[in-house]
Amino acid sequence: MAGRKPKAQADGKTVQYTTIKVRLYPTPEQEELFEKTFGCCRYIWNQMLADQERFYLETDAHFIPTPAKYKPSAAFLKEVDNQALIQEHNKLAQAFRVFFKNPETFGHPRFKRKKEDRDSFTACNQVFGASATIFTTRDGIRMTKAGVVKAKFSRRARNGWKLKRITVSKAPSGKYFCAILYECTVKAPVPVIPTQETTVGLKYSIPHFYVADNGTMADPPHWLKRSQEKLAKLQQKMARMQPGSKNYQEAVQKYRLIHEHIANQRRDFIHKESRRIANEWDAVCVRSHDLVEMAKDLQSNVLDSGFGMFRLCLQYKLERQGKPFLVVDRYAPTTRTCSTCGLVREAVQPKENRWTCPACGTTHNREINAAKNIKAQGLNQYLTNQELSKSA
Repeated sequence: MAGRKPKAQADGKTVQYTTIKVRLYPTPEQEELFEKTFGCCRYIWNQMLADQERFYLETDAHFIPTPAKYKPSAAFLKEVDNQALIQEHNKLAQAFRVFFKNPETFGHPRFKRKKEDRDSFTACNQVFGASATIFTTRDGIRMTKAGVVKAKFSRRARNGWKLKRITVSKAPSGKYFCAILYECTVKAPVPVIPTQETTVGLKYSIPHFYVADNGTMADPPHWLKRSQEKLAKLQQKMARMQPGSKNYQEAVQKYRLIHEHIANQRRDFIHKESRRIANEWDAVCVRSHDLVEMAKDLQSNVLDSGFGMFRLCLQYKLERQGKPFLVVDRYAPTTRTCSTCGLVREAVQPKENRWTCPACGTTHNREINAAKNIKAQGLNQYLTNQELSKSA
């Protein structure tokens, strides 16, 4: 379950968004319709992007045509849900908005390819009085044109939740999933004021996932490393098979299922660990690491750890409880600063796991010391912001 940023209201309540992901079991006819919808969404995206680029070159102005322009010349677009095509237009418009706002962070929208991009489509729920175009049943989800699609629910929506939209996706293993977005009005959480005792600082660690300022280390199982031997044997078998044969396709499916299992294990750990920390502490301080740059510099599997997803899960779970999530500048010298006396060393070697402060003589563990400095700087930022907001 994931959450979007809530919207505040004037009556002390807030609008909160919650997503429930379910497994779909479509019939062959429904599966064929899903595949058509994936292809139509990819087609309409590429057509709109190509026309936008051509229009920009000719007039030096930004304009994205609507999907209605392409239906007369492409009759197959009428076979799928119109809402899925409209959402592709909205997604492309949003992609250009963030690109124009910050082109260094968000790249120019690219054309989609069948073998490279994720198969998915989004449809909004249209409510007309007491009826709706999308709703859940006892054992399925009713969708436009597809009818009732059988689904397996891990949990159900609570009373008062409004279904806003769904996103149907297909995993590389061939499984179909549906992410159902709900909107609900809840009481705004009471802001929690953190203290030194109720705040934890977390330092990203390649061998331990994270190290806390109190010395606690996550040390999750290395799921990819555990399955490396099995994957290697499977790849060796595939290398001796004829590509496209039945045995080759079965081996590819086994390979995809192993990677899907690894991703599920990682995701399960991240959600459980972030929930535990959010419930146990009143504030969490982390450093704004650029994991992509770290992966390039260290030449290690930094991105496979899932620490970026862990930060996002931790952030929204803390915000829903009114607890602050404090982010420290990535360039702050937390590793080479003595957490006891504040001395900043010129450099700390990468393999120097322990070092002694020349000023106070304290011997530090490299990562625990950095976590303590992250916690101290995070609390200082919080107190400074509170004082500025009071004086404003």
